[in-house]
Amino acid sequence: MIGLGLVGGSITLAILRCLSGVKVVGYTHRPATRRRARELAVATEIAEDMAESVSEADLVIIATPVCTFEETFEAIADRLPAGCIVTDVGSTKVLAQRWATKRLPKTTHYVGSHPIAGSEQRGVEFARDDLFERTTCILTTTQKTNRKAVQTLKRFWSSLGCSIKLMTPAEHDRILANVSHVPHIVAAALTNASDSEELKLAGTGFIDTSRVVSGPANIWTDVLLTNANNTNKGIDKITAELAKLKTAITTQNRRQVEKLLEKARNKREALVKYKMRRDELT
Repeated sequence: MIGLGLVGGSITLAILRCLSGVKVVGYTHRPATRRRARELAVATEIAEDMAESVSEADLVIIATPVCTFEETFEAIADRLPAGCIVTDVGSTKVLAQRWATKRLPKTTHYVGSHPIAGSEQRGVEFARDDLFERTTCILTTTQKTNRKAVQTLKRFWSSLGCSIKLMTPAEHDRILANVSHVPHIVAAALTNASDSEELKLAGTGFIDTSRVVSGPANIWTDVLLTNANNTNKGIDKITAELAKLKTAITTQNRRQVEKLLEKARNKREALVKYKMRRDELT
């Protein structure tokens, strides 16, 4: 495991709980985090050197900011055993796939992973072994992706509690822009549009709506910049919907305002019912 923050640490803890007998080697570049990871026993072993940490690995998982992936692939390439599977848990996949193809040896197998799990918290202190229970993990594949590696990762993520969905990197980035990346931008814009003193009067609705902006700014900057085209298209869609509401409010078109609000309400209710049927909401 390269990267021992919330997600990386949660993966190692989940492996230790769910996959008995598996040796888990963790690495992070910060010495303080390595010390804390040892104190919390989040892995079987905490390595001091990144390349050395993968030298005997069957599976390497990268859980660092997206823009570090290419450098990481290059740094570990010479130490990866033949047949090793390499994956990452980044929120964008097109560039990750491109970098992996360019930097990883042909004797290894890259498959992108994106477990749809996490929180606004950061750091190994917040890692938990049940983070992936009742969640979805997207695996991204191309025509050249090794199918045995995909099957191995399907079993791996399923053992941690995930249901699995397959799609191409491009499809992943297009969909996640709409349901994850743009909502983060909207929440940030909503928060930045209000004065700090005014925000003190905000209720729980505002807190719920803006929760995601508590996520690490550096990680989200990487996400947005590595999926810029899809994110900008999503912003255009949001702008168009705001324009509809603005026009209806400006013209005092009560029927249109109610229609737009009701449409959103119904779509959200259908989403909640779907998630509850799949036991993804408590």
